[in-house]
Amino acid sequence: MIADNLPALQVVVPLLAAPLALMLRRGIYSWLLAMLTCVVTLAMSIALLSEVMSGGTITYRMGGWAPPWGIQYYVDTVNAFVLLIVAAIGTVVMAAAPTSVASEVRADKQSLFYTAYLLCLAGLLGIVITGDAFNIFVFLEISSLSTYILVSLGNDRRALTAAFQYLIMGTIGATFILIGVGLLYMSTGTLNIQDLAMRLGPLSESRTVQAAFAFTTVGISLKLALFPLHLWLPNSYAYAPSIASAFLAATATKVAVYVMLRFFFTIFGIEFSYEVMPLGTVLLVLALLAIFAGSLVAIFQDNIKRLFAYSSVAQIGYMILGISFASQTGLTAAILHLFNHAVMKGSLFLALGALFYRTGGVNLANFRGLGKTMPWTMMAIVIGGLSLIGVPLTVGFVSKWYLVLAALEQGMWPVAFLVLAGSLLAVIYVWKLVEAAYFQSPDDEAAAVREAPLALLIPTWVLVIANIYFGIDTSLTVGVAETAAMGLLSSGGAP
Repeated sequence: MIADNLPALQVVVPLLAAPLALMLRRGIYSWLLAMLTCVVTLAMSIALLSEVMSGGTITYRMGGWAPPWGIQYYVDTVNAFVLLIVAAIGTVVMAAAPTSVASEVRADKQSLFYTAYLLCLAGLLGIVITGDAFNIFVFLEISSLSTYILVSLGNDRRALTAAFQYLIMGTIGATFILIGVGLLYMSTGTLNIQDLAMRLGPLSESRTVQAAFAFTTVGISLKLALFPLHLWLPNSYAYAPSIASAFLAATATKVAVYVMLRFFFTIFGIEFSYEVMPLGTVLLVLALLAIFAGSLVAIFQDNIKRLFAYSSVAQIGYMILGISFASQTGLTAAILHLFNHAVMKGSLFLALGALFYRTGGVNLANFRGLGKTMPWTMMAIVIGGLSLIGVPLTVGFVSKWYLVLAALEQGMWPVAFLVLAGSLLAVIYVWKLVEAAYFQSPDDEAAAVREAPLALLIPTWVLVIANIYFGIDTSLTVGVAETAAMGLLSSGGAP
C-alpha cells in the first residue's frame, strides 16, 4: 500500500512535517524531525528511481481521478534522477544543520528555519514530480516563499535586502510562468502535461502558443538565474545562513533547469522549441556569456560565498549549453551536470559553513594560513574547486568531457574551445583560495583557529568523497543521464 503511494508521499511527508517542526518550538527537536523527514524522502526517491529504471514510467492519479480532470503525477527517468538529487542533498545538508544553525540563527528562529527548509524541500520535490503545468507554478511558489524566509534569517543585515531582491525577481519570474501557463490553457483547454504535449502539436503557428513559449522561457530563466537574469543570486547565497546557502546552491537552480527541460522537450516538443522558435541559438549565446561573465566576476570577489555564487552562474551556463545542442550527448551532459554541480556546490558551501563557524567570516582574509589551522576543511574546498575546474577524477571533468563531445559532434570546434577556456578562468579564482590558505601566514588571532567539529566535517566530506567517487565510477550517473536524455528526445519527450 505504501509503495503504491510513494509519488504522493514524496511531497506529502515534508509538507506535513513542516508545521510540526514549527510547533516543536525548540531547535534541536525541530532538527530531529526535519532530519527524519529528509531521510524518509531520500529512501522514497531511491525506491522511485529504482522502480523507474527497472519498470518504466510511474503514473499516479491523485484521489483516483482520471486525467485531465484530476491531477496526475509522473515519474520518469528525468524527474526520478532530479528527485534523488534534491532528496540526497537535502539529507546531507540537514545532517550538518544543528551545529551550523545554532551559531548563525537566533535560538527563537531556529524552528522557523527548519520549517522553511522542509517547505522548500516539499516545494522542490513537488515541482519535479507533478504532471500538471499549473501545479508546477503552485509548488514553485511554495519553494520560493520558504526560500525568501531562509535567506532573510541570515545574521547579516544585508540578508534582508537580499531576500527582498530575491522576492521581487522571483515574483516577476513566477508571474511570467503563470502567464505562459494561462496562455497554454487558453489554447488547449488543459493543464495536464501529457495532454498539453499532444494538443500543442497542430498549434505550432499559433501566436498565443508562441507567446506562451516566450513567457515561460523568460520566467524559467529568471528562476534558474540564467545570465543576464541572475542578479538576485549572488547576494542570496552570500548572506543567507550557511546551511541555506548549501541547500539552495545545490538544488534550487537544478530544479529550475529541470522545469526548462520539461517545458522545452515534453510540453512544447523539440520541433517547436528548436525549429519554429530559435531557441538553440539564443541558449547557446546566453550560455557562453554566462560561463565567461560569471567566471570573470568571480575572480574579483573578496567574499568567497559571492565568489562561488558567481561561479554558479557560470556552471548554469554549462547546463544550458548542453540543452542548446538538443542532442543525445548534449542533454546527457546537461542532466549529468545537474547531479555533478549539486555535489560540488553542496560540498563547497558546507565547507564555507565550517569556516564561518570557526572564524566568523568567509572573506579571502579568513583563508590565510587555513591549510595549517583547518586542513580538512581546506582540503574539502580544494577538491571542490578542482571539480569546478574539471580536473580528471572529479565529477566536473565528466560533465565537461560530455559537453566537449557534444560540441564536437555538431562541428562546433570554437564552442568546445570556449568550454575549455572557461575552465581556465575557474583555475584563477580557485588559485586565489589556495594561495591564501597555503602560501600566506595567518595573523595571531587566526593562528589560534581550530579545525571544524566532526558534526560539520562529516557531511561535508560525504559530498567531497562523492565528488571523487562519481568522477571515477560513472556507471550510475552517466547511465541514468543517458536514459533520461533518450526519454526527452523520443516522441517529443512525452512521459
